[in-house]
Amino acid sequence: MDTTKTEARTDDTKAAEAAETPGTTEATGTSEAPEAKKADGEPAAGAAVDEDAPRGTDAADEDQEETGDEDAPPAAATATGSVASGAGAVVAAGLSLASLTGTWMGTVLAERQTLLGQIKLQTGKATDQIGTVYGAPWHTHALVNGLFALLAVVVAGLVLTRTRPAWVRAVAWGGLALGVLGIIVSAGMYFDLFASLPTLPKSGGAGTPGS
Repeated sequence: MDTTKTEARTDDTKAAEAAETPGTTEATGTSEAPEAKKADGEPAAGAAVDEDAPRGTDAADEDQEETGDEDAPPAAATATGSVASGAGAVVAAGLSLASLTGTWMGTVLAERQTLLGQIKLQTGKATDQIGTVYGAPWHTHALVNGLFALLAVVVAGLVLTRTRPAWVRAVAWGGLALGVLGIIVSAGMYFDLFASLPTLPKSGGAGTPGS
């Protein structure tokens, strides 16, 4: 009789403990429903993760920003570089052509040198009439053309130092070639390599005709 009462009390005690602890069974004493997610929205350690499920908005925005930063080319910098290189190639070609055909500046300086030579002859400061009136303006014109050719070579060389579009490189190479040719022609003009300065004939004593 006492044994039966003791067993009945033990069963009642187990039932009361099971009622106080929800989610447990009398047989195992473990929780029946594990936590699926943590409080901050991340899955628990024992919960299964669905890889196909869409991720949060923040993660998608971060991925989109990273992809956009890596794939987006610097369009503005590329366009500016192309325009600058193209303009430099055209300038080099124009300077080289000017060095071969002559410039307004060279013409004006040559005329000024001619005027100065005439003034020197009239004031008696110069004795070589051909060198003063003709040679000095000729050399001034050659010097100005040589400076333009040198500028053309420098600008074309700067354009060709980096990778450029095909048409820019073609124009720059043309300007470089014409610039080198202009330097050669200007040097020949300045040092009288193509033609020497004219000289006055020596005056000889002419006899008077006999009567």
